[in-house]
Amino acid sequence: MRDTASVRGHLPDENPGFVGRRTELERVSAALAEHRLVTVTGVGGVGKTRLALRAAHRAAERYPDGAWWTDLGQLDGERLLVALVADSVDLADHTPGTSAAGLCRRLADDRLLLVLDSCEHLAEPCARLVAELLAAAPGLTVLATSRRPLGVAGEKTIALDPLPPSGPDALALLRRAAGEDFPAAGPAGEICVRLEGIPLALELAAAQIRLQGAEAVRDQLGSRLDAPPGARFDLLAHTERVWPSRHQTLRAAIGWSHELSTPLERLLWARLSVFRGPFDLASATAVCGGGPLDRATLPEALDGLVRSSVVRPPDAAGRHRMLDTIREYGATWLDRTGEAGTVADRHAAHFRGLARRAETEWHGARQLRWYRTVDAHHTDLRTALERLLRTDPDAALDLVGSVAFAWSCRGRLREARDGLEQALVLSEARGRVRARALWALGVTLVLQGEFGPAQDVSERCAREARHAEYAEPAEPAGTGAGRDRPGDLTLDAAALAGLLALTTGRPTAADVVVGHVLDAARGGPADSAARLRCHLVRVFALTGLGRLAEARERALRLRALCEELDEHWTRTALEYQLALTGLLEGDPATASAHARAMLEGTRRLGASLGVALGLDVLATALAAAGEGERAADVSGTGEAYWRSTGQPRRGLPGLRALHEKYTDTVRASIGEPAYEEIFLRALTGLPQDGLDRALRGPGHA
Repeated sequence: MRDTASVRGHLPDENPGFVGRRTELERVSAALAEHRLVTVTGVGGVGKTRLALRAAHRAAERYPDGAWWTDLGQLDGERLLVALVADSVDLADHTPGTSAAGLCRRLADDRLLLVLDSCEHLAEPCARLVAELLAAAPGLTVLATSRRPLGVAGEKTIALDPLPPSGPDALALLRRAAGEDFPAAGPAGEICVRLEGIPLALELAAAQIRLQGAEAVRDQLGSRLDAPPGARFDLLAHTERVWPSRHQTLRAAIGWSHELSTPLERLLWARLSVFRGPFDLASATAVCGGGPLDRATLPEALDGLVRSSVVRPPDAAGRHRMLDTIREYGATWLDRTGEAGTVADRHAAHFRGLARRAETEWHGARQLRWYRTVDAHHTDLRTALERLLRTDPDAALDLVGSVAFAWSCRGRLREARDGLEQALVLSEARGRVRARALWALGVTLVLQGEFGPAQDVSERCAREARHAEYAEPAEPAGTGAGRDRPGDLTLDAAALAGLLALTTGRPTAADVVVGHVLDAARGGPADSAARLRCHLVRVFALTGLGRLAEARERALRLRALCEELDEHWTRTALEYQLALTGLLEGDPATASAHARAMLEGTRRLGASLGVALGLDVLATALAAAGEGERAADVSGTGEAYWRSTGQPRRGLPGLRALHEKYTDTVRASIGEPAYEEIFLRALTGLPQDGLDRALRGPGHA
């Protein structure tokens, strides 16, 4: 789920350096009005992404369900293509069926613009997916960027050429990038002509102008571009895809920037190409250090690459990026150095370590920070997982087992399930790593509503936990495991079994399984995340059994403990339970307050399923209080969030019955037509706006 926005959808902010392209922009805008698939083609660095982004911003208001952006450059292969597109349109992907089918259902009734950026390396799978989506969703329009057409029936292709070399736009771009107002006649104009108006080449030249001056850059480009092809840093790999013969100028310009870089900058450039997403200095140091690049020299080399526009300046969070074309150039040089495998392994090891630290610090004050870190580095965690699945399946199982729960909380259930299932098949590791992965897979299956497979995984998890804690040498101190008492693995296996029992309407079984393990284990709920999860399941089980006073008292104690720990995930679940208890005890005002507290927490966590559940309990509380119009509004917003998960409305059986009861009452009190009008207005409006209204509480407009 994304932050509140003024329009539905999600597009990156526009590049303030956009120059010219009036004619091309009009052509794309006109094509979008007449065709359902428009593909902007052209050589790397010619400005396809910028043009598509500007066109999407211009067209967004024409699409009631928004304009949505998907950066496909972060994918190495097609396996996670659908998952990435689903995530980009805020489909939390809780569906158990085929991923493409879930995406088709999500888009079937919508009128939206989907932008697929950088399709060239996935042209065939992109073509198949686009064809399927267009057939399933009559209101869908797709804008793609690619170095070649997708080849889908009905595709309108717009070939993007460089800026006219001797025209005003190329010079304007150079001026803006260099921060200098050059005259039209002179070195700057000659640079534009020599670089054929290619935007990326002009930006690289502008960076050198800031360092050397326009005359020096003109002279150097003259010697470089007039040299025979063999002297232009020919690249043997992927020449037909990256460097079309009609645009060798860009190839030479990047090679020239490479030549002007210091040896350490060139080495860092090559090694940085292993990152598929944004990276900070700490990650760059961990992955790219070694040899002459150490903690003293690497930051200086990185600064040099930023000054020369090879690496983008850091964003507000201190993260850098490389453009795909420049990263591909660096990857070719990394291959030439013979370090590609070594750096990829170092990258995988670094992100495996990050995943393990995130899991270790989940229980406590750094939970929210690590949750957001895992989300920010999602692309590179996924890249590391793909590498380890090929080279070290045991390490892959460790990595995905460490982050899968956070991925599932974030709504990336398909990716969590896919990674866990692959690693469990390929890895022969036993003990803690396998038990933890089985637990994470079981939770994912429950959240997808796959209760049969979840039961099987739950039983396997319990067996593996017993094997790890009783058959193998004792776990390290602090885990609570021992020969005579269950440890955290057994506690989590019990929590999974209890969660499955709760969601299938068996609160007695949930209470028995977690109660048995908690009674036998040492320590209290503050001692570990596994203990806290078991206590949470017990609270819900007591609620389901009708022992409301006991459930409320336990929940309040646990919530106070979570506040001391600064633990967010369990706290939001407890607010949900307290809201449900308030409803069952006939106190809708208390239920509403707890429901809003849950919604605040789930919004911080970006958990769309949690938001959907929270809106349902709030709508029920409002209906119980006789606030029919507000109940209809919140219920319509809840339906919008449920649709974003790809699942029908569901929740604990007790809440579903209450929701139906009180909704029927307020429908009768305000009239069916009025209820439906408010409900549909909220359903078709901006979900974030509806959530904002729900959170305002009584007495607010």
